[in-house]
Amino acid sequence: MVLCWPMPYLFSYGTLQQEEVQLCTFGRCLVGEDDSLVGYVLAQQPIDRETSVRISGQPVQPIAKHTGSQHHHVPGTVYAVSEHDITLADRYEVESYRRIQVTLESGKRAWAYVEA
Repeated sequence: MVLCWPMPYLFSYGTLQQEEVQLCTFGRCLVGEDDSLVGYVLAQQPIDRETSVRISGQPVQPIAKHTGSQHHHVPGTVYAVSEHDITLADRYEVESYRRIQVTLESGKRAWAYVEA
């Protein structure tokens, strides 16, 4: 018997949606669909890692802050990715972010990077 685990999902509301960032981080462009993160709002986060700023072109990037309110939504894109892709995304993100599992508005369970 062969067990097949579903591919993980990665939700992005920021620079991981950019083609240049995906090419530099994953070596390819990801295919995703619109979704949103419930219970969070966007704020701005200065980024001090030179590599991340060079790849994204943005010294200040969005960061999702938890509010718990069902009225707050952060729009973004959800991607089906591999476990290796998650590792690569972890390397791209800076210490201000932490990766957590979330349930998106669509009902999909996904990894998302939110305020640490």
